[in-house]
Amino acid sequence: MAGGGEEEVERLAYSLEWLRSAFEKDGYIAGEETLVSVYLSLRLGKPLLVEGPPGVGKTELAKVLARSLDTELIRLQCYEGLDENKALYEWNYQRQLLRIQLARTGGEGEQDLFAEEFLLERPLLRAIRAERKPVLLVDEVDKTDEEFEAFLFEVLSDFTVSVPELGTLRARQIPVVVLTSNNERELSDGLRRRCIYLYIDFPTVEKEVRIIRSRAPEVAEELGREIAQTVHYLRSQLEVTRRPSIAETLDWARALVALDVDRLSDEHLGRTANLLLKSRDDLELLRQEIGARGILGKARGDA
Repeated sequence: MAGGGEEEVERLAYSLEWLRSAFEKDGYIAGEETLVSVYLSLRLGKPLLVEGPPGVGKTELAKVLARSLDTELIRLQCYEGLDENKALYEWNYQRQLLRIQLARTGGEGEQDLFAEEFLLERPLLRAIRAERKPVLLVDEVDKTDEEFEAFLFEVLSDFTVSVPELGTLRARQIPVVVLTSNNERELSDGLRRRCIYLYIDFPTVEKEVRIIRSRAPEVAEELGREIAQTVHYLRSQLEVTRRPSIAETLDWARALVALDVDRLSDEHLGRTANLLLKSRDDLELLRQEIGARGILGKARGDA
């Protein structure tokens, strides 16, 4: 495995307390299960598979980890139809054609058109060939098909890539790998066994209050609690098609401060609900609920 002795020294340098402190310094409020899972991923050199609904902070976890390690974040955004070429490498055909034209006009002699200078590194190859250990984020891996997942499993197993024209390329440094999934498709047992598994759900009211305090300190303590209670109620009690994310909670909190709101009311919620709910049907459902019975009182009691 690439970087053996040096890599082991790096792993031993991590500690659970260091990780906790680094995350808190960055403003990322993580529970013990999250911290232990990330820590073990670093110490054991295993990929971390993070599942959970959209908007709970899975991608942000990888970003915070990269900042904590003071290293580059390389992101592979997955989507339906993603193939090896888009994820691994492509040849720079335009540059190859230009070199052919120059050779024909006598500008340059013959040259290997499949030399490394014509290689376009995509996220996976870039992460494997990085001089310094990066964080590789494979975001929303559940959006790819089984064929790509099998290819990804092979790459993550030994961190080597075969390029027919160049041979086998081995990792200079084994990257820190974080995979995220919204669980839209069941992932294979092979990929799951290769990873340390972590499930992140929407935060409790108390945890979201802490997140608001950390990321939006301009929000007064009482208002922050009312915001967290209300968002918790919307997620758990209203049948909305898309539950508000943590980022949307923070946007809403900052918007309320900008509107000089110091105590939340149903009227404030109705006027600013478009920061939390992003579909016409969900907004209509909320307005009906406010008009029929009100929400703020129930949200405080629900929490």
